[in-house]
Amino acid sequence: MISIYTDGAARGNPGPGGYGIVMIFGPHRKELSEGFRMTTNNRMELLSVIVALESLKNPGSLVTIYSDSKYVVDSVEKGWVFNWEKKYFNGKKNIDLWQRFLRIYPKHKIKFHWVKGHASNVENNRCDELAVAASYATAQRIDSGYENEVAKLK
Repeated sequence: MISIYTDGAARGNPGPGGYGIVMIFGPHRKELSEGFRMTTNNRMELLSVIVALESLKNPGSLVTIYSDSKYVVDSVEKGWVFNWEKKYFNGKKNIDLWQRFLRIYPKHKIKFHWVKGHASNVENNRCDELAVAASYATAQRIDSGYENEVAKLK
């Protein structure tokens, strides 16, 4: 069983943002984070889950994802994202990320657990620290999915 803790942050929402990930498998621990110059909190919450799943080496892994994002957890656990896909994501945000998620999701056996953010969960708090620090990083990536969508609206 692989335990994955994820969090996303955006300063300004939209604004500079980042994600943080803690992955635990037996005695092994891995932390990942990355910052973006302009994005949203929900995009970073979802991207943290995607990046964590994409970093798994063995298909069919048993995975439990702990997230403080109702947006992500409910979208998957309540089946909303699968209905959005059937309706071609009509009127939905973050389509690029949801499509990326749906490509990796079937490769593993995944359970989601919602955890209260900024509470007593040590690993979730560590993910928050990583995400916030990444949002301040000097070398930040471009969230092209977000920035392209904003450009279309102008």
